Amino acid sequence: QVQLVESGGGLVQAGGSLSLSCAASGRTFSSYTMGWFRRPPGKEREFVAAISWSGGPNDYADSVKGRFTISRDNAKNTVHLQMNNLKPEDTAVYFCAARYRTAINYSHWGRGTQVTVSS
Repeated sequence: QVQLVESGGGLVQAGGSLSLSCAASGRTFSSYTMGWFRRPPGKEREFVAAISWSGGPNDYADSVKGRFTISRDNAKNTVHLQMNNLKPEDTAVYFCAARYRTAINYSHWGRGTQVTVSS
């Protein structure tokens, strides 16, 4: 079982940066593909970024390409999302998620952290 806890959210002005972290419990963290999702106010949850367990290329939503970077530290069981040049439309609750190896669906989710970007 994997438990995920996000941190690093907050309020930032447009053009600013934030770094989110997700701490995972469990001893098999390196076998999980890790993802970040977000739910903007009044909208459905959407994919943001993912980093493979196997070292494959990272995946990003078109809306964040070139601005966000996902990374992981298997020794510390953490995954990070560096967010630069933030825009008001990036305002959302951000969730960390995990799926085991090549599983299709994410099976573990954090509770989320709020990111608010003011214009």
